[in-house]
Amino acid sequence: MRSKITGGETTLIFETKVLNKYNVKYYKCRDTGFVQTEEPYWLNEAYSSAITKLDIGIVFRNEQLKNRVSKLISILFNPSRLFLDYAGGYGLFTRMMRDIGYDFYHTDQYCQNMFAEHFDLLDCNQKSGFEVVTAFEVFEHLSNPIEEIKEMTKLSDNLIFSTELQPANGDLINWWYLAPETGQHISFYTESSLKAIAKQLGCHFTTDGHSLHLFTKKELSVNPFQERKDPFFIKIMRRKVARYDREVEVPLRSSLLETDFNYIKAKLNKE
Repeated sequence: MRSKITGGETTLIFETKVLNKYNVKYYKCRDTGFVQTEEPYWLNEAYSSAITKLDIGIVFRNEQLKNRVSKLISILFNPSRLFLDYAGGYGLFTRMMRDIGYDFYHTDQYCQNMFAEHFDLLDCNQKSGFEVVTAFEVFEHLSNPIEEIKEMTKLSDNLIFSTELQPANGDLINWWYLAPETGQHISFYTESSLKAIAKQLGCHFTTDGHSLHLFTKKELSVNPFQERKDPFFIKIMRRKVARYDREVEVPLRSSLLETDFNYIKAKLNKE
């Protein structure tokens, strides 16, 4: 089994039961620590439902991401431009971000957009060049990570994404994120493996060290995920740090909720 990140050698590390019936082997990249399953022949069965019954944290997760991503956008990017949530599931994140004033659109070829209907990529005049693409809880589902992440970066020079980094103790077989019961998680990343991907993409990489990460073509002098205390940094970046501090709200933008309501109502009246 060759590493799907580097093409180099891997080591078989364990075998476990997936979907409670298939004995599946897991391999670790010797260069980066990236872990992948054997070729995932069970995926059609695993995706009989796009959102698994174990994903009970979907609302809590999106609420957290809304707060964190709005602050990242405020610090690093232009909040008045267009944004795209890639593989956005039911469209909940897109709806939440539009509600607080960010012009987000949604795309997901496998899941019905329930919460942000009429704000799909197909409804958007722009098909690339988005200010930021977000991809939350997507990377662990990718069977060909390099190729699929390249497709995301064709849409924007900036990709904010979430995926849990492997536990420091190395105990993957008992790691909750492995989720073999669902069969959908097939790729598991280390910081080294994400750095290797960023290098192949020609991007800079930064991370909160746990689950939220950024690939960007921007030169970053500091890690926007980390709070800095040194006086020089505070003097130069005072306003931006204050805006990112978790106890300080991002300046309010006008909600798009009323505008979207009127837009959809007008569309329905034409049908």
